[in-house]
Parts: sequence; C-alpha cells; structure tokens
Amino acid sequence: MFQRIITALKRGLVKIGLLKEIEKITGLKDVSINEEMFQKIEVWKALYKGYYSEWHDVQYQTIDGPKQRKMLTLNMAKTSASEMASLVYNEKCEISIDNETVSDFINSVFKQNKFDKKFQDYVEYMFAHGGMVIKPYVENDRIMLSFVTADCFIPISWRNDTIYEAVFPYEFKRRDKKYTHLEWHLWENGQYVIRNEVYESQNGTDLGIKVPLAEFFPNLEEEVRIDGLKQSLFAYFKPNVANNIDLQSPLGISIFANALDTLKAIDTAFDSFHREFRLGRKRIIVPAYAVKTVIDPDSGKALRYFDSTDETYEAFAFGDMDKSEFKDVSVELRVEEHIAAINALLNLFAMQTGFSSGTFTFDGQSMKTATEVISEQSKTFKSKQSHENIIEEALQELIDSIVAMGVLYGMINAPEEYEVTVSFDDSIAEDKGAEINQQTQLVAAGMQSKKRAIMKVQGVTEEEAQQILQEIIEEERRQSPDLNELRAQSALFGQEE
Repeated sequence: MFQRIITALKRGLVKIGLLKEIEKITGLKDVSINEEMFQKIEVWKALYKGYYSEWHDVQYQTIDGPKQRKMLTLNMAKTSASEMASLVYNEKCEISIDNETVSDFINSVFKQNKFDKKFQDYVEYMFAHGGMVIKPYVENDRIMLSFVTADCFIPISWRNDTIYEAVFPYEFKRRDKKYTHLEWHLWENGQYVIRNEVYESQNGTDLGIKVPLAEFFPNLEEEVRIDGLKQSLFAYFKPNVANNIDLQSPLGISIFANALDTLKAIDTAFDSFHREFRLGRKRIIVPAYAVKTVIDPDSGKALRYFDSTDETYEAFAFGDMDKSEFKDVSVELRVEEHIAAINALLNLFAMQTGFSSGTFTFDGQSMKTATEVISEQSKTFKSKQSHENIIEEALQELIDSIVAMGVLYGMINAPEEYEVTVSFDDSIAEDKGAEINQQTQLVAAGMQSKKRAIMKVQGVTEEEAQQILQEIIEEERRQSPDLNELRAQSALFGQEE
C-alpha cells in the first residue's frame, strides 16, 4: 500500500514537471553500451522484414502533385539469413552427451520446449540481427527455455567475449501507457542475482519511473539470489563475423551488416526492372491540346507534365509535325540489361555475406539459390563451418546452464564433468562426382575395400554396404557365363569334330 502511494506521488510529480523521467535504459546504473550498435540492430531488423523507410519510401512528382510509393524489394536480407541458417542447423544435426543421465535430461527439456523448431527459427534471426539469447527458467517444476532476439539483450559485463552479466528489457502496453520490464542477471560477491523491475513511461518514448512489480507480474520476485553457480543462466549466440562497428563490444553483427550499400543497389535495380514494364509500355504522341495542363501557383504559367499514369505524350512544337498527326512510339525494354545488373549485384552480395559467387541468381521471374551441392573448398562451406564453431560453443554453454538449473532445483543428479558434442550436417557439402572418382581410384590401387567405398559414397551402414556388394556380385555372376559351362561346351565341340 505504501509503495503504491509513493508510485502515485511519483506519477503526479512527473506530470507537473517536478520529477524527471529516466530517458533511456543507459541512464540506469551499471549500464554502459554503445547506442550505435542498437541503432544498427534496428536497421537490420527492418531490412530483414523487407521494409526500411529510408530506402523503400520513394518520393516522386506527378501532374497531381508529389506522391509516395514503396520500392519493390528482393528481400535478400531475409534470403541470405534463411539460407545460412538452413546450412548451419537443420533436422540432421545431432547433440550428443557422453553421460546417459545428462543426455536423457537434456533431451526431455528440448522436447518439451520444441527446441529443434524454435532454434532453427532463432538461428535465422541471429544471422539477421547479429545475435540471440536462450535463457532457461523454471515454471511449474519444469525447465523452460526463453528465446530472446538481439534487440532485447543488453550486455553489462564480459570477459574475452564471454558475457556473464546482462539485462533483458521487454516492452508492453497497458491502456495508453508503455511499460518496460527489466530482468537483470548480475554477480554480487559470488552470488548470482536476478532482479526484476518495471518502469512506466508517460510519453511512450522515455523509460519512465519505477512502479511496483507485483502490479504486473504477481508471480515474479523482485530479487532472487543463487549460491553455488559457476556460470550465468543464459547463453549468447552470434554469427562468426568480426564486429567492425564497435571493436570493444562482445555483441555480434548481422551477416549482411557490411553489405548495406549492395542491398540498396539490389532493391533499386529490382524496382527499376519492374518499373521498366510500367514506364516503357507503348505510348502515342499526340497534339498538345490532347494533354492536361496545370497552372504553376508561383509563376501563374501554364505547364504540361508527362504523367506516368497517362497513356499519351505531349506533342511539343518541334519540326514540321502536323497538328492533327498521331505517332505510335514503342520503347525498347532493357530486360536483359536489368537481369545482368541484378545478377552482378547478387554475386557481390554473396561474397560480402560469406557465400560463394553464383549462390544467388535472378532469372527475371524469381530469385534462386544454388547450394544443393557445395565443394568443401568453397566460400559457402568455409563460412558454414566458421559459424558452426561459435554455435557449438554456445550450445555447450546452454546445456551447462540447463544442467546447473536442474541440479539447483533437484531435478537431476549430474556429474561435474561430461562432454557435449554437436554433429552438424555436412552432407550438403559433398561433391559426389569427386568422391566417387576418389573412391574408385583407391579401390583400383588396392588401398580401399569395395565395401568401405560403398559406405563412403552412398552413406550407408556396414551391413547395408555388405548387402549392396553381394547384390553386385550376384548380378555380375548372372551376366557372365559360368567357367565350367564354357569348358564343357568346348569339349563337346571337339568330340563332334
């Protein structure tokens, strides 16, 4: 009751201007971040969604005055993030733990959280936004996983790119006011501390003033202190791309962070490609009296404009053109030039985002990707492997956090040491032709058995390879005449003679 009164008093003081609101989260104690990073994240988010107002809102003049339209886009930000995510993590990836108890516990947690599906989605968000966080928590005696995008995670303390203190801001609205829930994860004198706070903003832009937590989250405690933990209860994932925006920041950057100019050029070319058909359609030159005239409000002079929505050009007073003459004008469309320009930009974009040249192509109807078969020496495969190294480390940290929470709440009796191995899907990087030729040469040189070669090329088990080999031998036997039968026939022919 007393706290509610204080809160009401604060609200009144803010209204009459005697108490100033906190303008930003950075105005709070212990938070020191580079705001440019979070401004960039907002740009990456907008491009990933396919609409960034500074690029895609196009202003132009018509006979009816200024107009605005939305530029068409290929949305390569979404395409590149999705493609890299599917290469790095898919349903064929396996997480193995050498301890059966821990393995069963982690599998049950992942299953009840639908981990594989959600993780694939958030890996894509990670490549687009520059990072993401998975945060385990306990609800109804079960460990749940909270997936957090890059814009809802602010690091506070880190060491060698390992973040161990952070704050998670979450905005929500009630009636006409905006509220911000801050969840702090801190270390104090060897204790792990989780604090929850809620701030109310009067104008919707500032962080505002602190209000009672119980009013919005009655089941949350304002502060929880945990003893015995060795690591933070969250895992941060980011692309393996060096941060050249803030060299001191532990945060990651989007895979297309250094390709923004190219992204804009691609959308400009793609928009121009579609406008080519609209503005380049057949038109007719007509006498001036057949075209609309508008009065300039400044000079009072009559002006005539070419309006892209009109079907006619104005016939200006030039040459000996008859006043009643109509001329058909057919404009040559630059289709091939546009397609060539878009593909040249796509190759540049692929190089800037870690893909091999030719990964993305535009044929005039749709955008296609060519990552079905990738050489192990290609740029795409090398980028894939570099991202996997970072993701594997973060997955190990996540599993350690889940196990630590399980031990804390008595859900599991886990050993102090266990090994986590992540097997990513590398089948997409197989060059089948080269692999077959290599195995054939090894068999011919006596350095590889046929069974092992079948296992390697076809990706089958030893038993399946043995069965395939037996079938091959049987087929060869049926196709080749029996040696004894040939000898018998030879002897018979000799007797007849």
